[in-house]
Amino acid sequence: MKAITKYWFLEGFNLFKKLGMLNMMKICEILEMDNIEKGQAIELNDTHKNSVFFLKKGSVKIVNTTNGTVKYVVKRGNIFGELALYNKEAATEEVAYALEDCIICYIASEQMEDLMEQHKSLKNGVLKIYGLRIQKLERRLHDLLYKDSTTRIKEFITDYLEEFGEINEKGTSTAKNLLSHKEIANLTNTSRQTVSNVLSTMRKEGVIDYNVQFISDTK
Repeated sequence: MKAITKYWFLEGFNLFKKLGMLNMMKICEILEMDNIEKGQAIELNDTHKNSVFFLKKGSVKIVNTTNGTVKYVVKRGNIFGELALYNKEAATEEVAYALEDCIICYIASEQMEDLMEQHKSLKNGVLKIYGLRIQKLERRLHDLLYKDSTTRIKEFITDYLEEFGEINEKGTSTAKNLLSHKEIANLTNTSRQTVSNVLSTMRKEGVIDYNVQFISDTK
């Protein structure tokens, strides 16, 4: 695909905003692009081994291959696979699955490392993203130790709506219902049945509303 078209795919990524169009065009010349169908795996340790990904459209979940649990969810305009930059062995223990039809651009980690050395803003941006990932995992561990399962699930739903939801004219936030109850249980260290019970209670109390396609708050 021509670099000018790839440039459009990278627009909207905060990571590149300080680079300028000329530098972004140079980056686009070495990027690969792919369309990923819903449910398809993006093998971080196989076809796209040791690559860093830029998610232009859709959303993906990152799964631990050793135990099958969901680690986190990535929305459009963000990157994933950055673990290959810091710990290539650990990166082979992850796989990404498309939660909906996706468009991705990707680049070999070695090439990304070279770009990060050339552009300080890019290096700082990737380090910030990696740091935020670690903070989220540390928060999950803290919550597991100090918060009960109901609180963890309620706070997860609030955070999910804040990150993935869109505010409508009524001031309520609505997001696509991308995760199963089992996956929410993975992310909150609870059980599927507990997730079902808490969500049902929240709906009865008028805190949220949801169906198989969408979930929203009811402010």
